[in-house]
Amino acid sequence: MAEVLVFHHGHGLTVGVRQFAEQLRRAGHTVHVPDLFEGQVFDSLGEGMGYAEDTGFGTVIARGTAAAEGLPAELVYLGFSLGVLPAQKLAQTRPGAKGALLLEACVPVAEFGGAWPHDVPVQVHGMDADPFFAREGDVDAARALVATAADAELFLYPGDRHLFTDSSLPSHDEHAATQATHRVLDFLDRIK
Repeated sequence: MAEVLVFHHGHGLTVGVRQFAEQLRRAGHTVHVPDLFEGQVFDSLGEGMGYAEDTGFGTVIARGTAAAEGLPAELVYLGFSLGVLPAQKLAQTRPGAKGALLLEACVPVAEFGGAWPHDVPVQVHGMDADPFFAREGDVDAARALVATAADAELFLYPGDRHLFTDSSLPSHDEHAATQATHRVLDFLDRIK
């Protein structure tokens, strides 16, 4: 079973993020879910991203990095949207990473210092018409990652919803979220 560090999206640590983490626990994985927003949960993504901007994206990433301290090096890092920033950084730069699951976002690997580590498998999930994922360069970064990494997969789901995996948000898409969850669990089951 894998040990997973899950980072929430721009709404904060929502009920849906907690439920997703609980699904991983029920499958037998050890899951850690830090709160990068220090208790703040926002009704709108705009408000949450405003908080992240005011706090500083570097600070949000640093909070994610701090959450990994004291945990084993052999973690899988999972991020939802904004949470992809600390997840991807740690997967690329913290020795011992066992994998990365990037949901609804992906940044160019150069953002965190160059090539993707050869021994770190990665999955990227997003909707093909999501205005954030598909139209702001994330899907291009994901395609580049998949083209260069040794063990990488990109899963595109039909639709235009951002945060489709969070069951507590109106953007939730049950069919796509179920597919993504099965693929995430299959990925985690392969981690040794």
